[in-house]
Amino acid sequence: MEPTRRDILALGLAAGACAAVGGAAHAGPAARPVPFGAAVYLPDLEADPRLGAAIAARCQRVTPVNELKWTYSRPDPDAFDFAAGDRIADFARANGLAMHGHTLVWYAELPDWVNALSSAAEAEAALAKHIETTMLRYRDVARSWDVVNEPIPDVVRRPTDRRDSPWRALLGDGYIERAFRLAHEIDPDAQLVINEYDVEHATEYFPAKRRAFAHLIRELVEKDVPVHAVGLQGHLRGGVPIDSEELAEFVAEMRGLGLKILVTELDVIDAALPTPIEERDVLVARQVEEFLEAVTSSGPLDSITTWGLTDRFTWIGWAYKRIDGTGNRPLPLDADYRPKLMLDVIERFRRVA
Repeated sequence: MEPTRRDILALGLAAGACAAVGGAAHAGPAARPVPFGAAVYLPDLEADPRLGAAIAARCQRVTPVNELKWTYSRPDPDAFDFAAGDRIADFARANGLAMHGHTLVWYAELPDWVNALSSAAEAEAALAKHIETTMLRYRDVARSWDVVNEPIPDVVRRPTDRRDSPWRALLGDGYIERAFRLAHEIDPDAQLVINEYDVEHATEYFPAKRRAFAHLIRELVEKDVPVHAVGLQGHLRGGVPIDSEELAEFVAEMRGLGLKILVTELDVIDAALPTPIEERDVLVARQVEEFLEAVTSSGPLDSITTWGLTDRFTWIGWAYKRIDGTGNRPLPLDADYRPKLMLDVIERFRRVA
């Protein structure tokens, strides 16, 4: 349905309103803002000085997009290459930002030598060396880490299903527990996060994936594995309904287990949304609002991070290019760094008592 002028005004004024809806119910006169962050890819940061200035002005956290993934930081078993990661960390330090470490263990972006590992002992040694070396290097600036990223397959048939990876092939499902215990040994004060995508919608495979994610987390908590927080990536599918009730129940259960909730990679895949910019921006902001209402219904978030800050630099532009030839608009700032309605919505959900 096409948004009315009233819809546009309501969303545009959301940052200044404290309506008792969703996360706004937590607002109060002594509110402290939930930390806001953005993911950044080093080539983008170095190509446009406006990007660094915008992140420094608006954010409290920064997440490296690729720089700490194994392909980039661990070219062979005996060598690390932290040149790019160091530049992101130095940017964070210079601007008084925290860096969220992304990611210690993932099924993707692995160098060939990892895929060639042939024994549990080799995999265990590689994992331990990587976690120790990476966490110690950035201990002063990275106080939170995506320890295990995307452990649930897209198509889930049973709640016990886990995504295939070299780690799982050699170490079994226990690689997840081992990674968290190793990370906690290296830095007992770091916040350790299990991070996943596609758990927020009501259609297709999303509910089964959400149930499997909850099953895994319950299993880890029951074993006293040092998982401290759940990362909800929030790559929202434009036009696909948010499963508000079930998502809110999932988050409430996680809080009941003593876990914090982070939104780690928020954006809106707008490839199927209408062409007119004003209409599309309203629909994007409305979907972000529905998502944040659901995940804050039982309490405030620990942080909100968008996967990029400006439409000028977004993975959605190449992964989900619009067929009408117009640029994608998935992020809080447009391609000219002007704030959009999505930013107003995020700012409202940052205000908590």
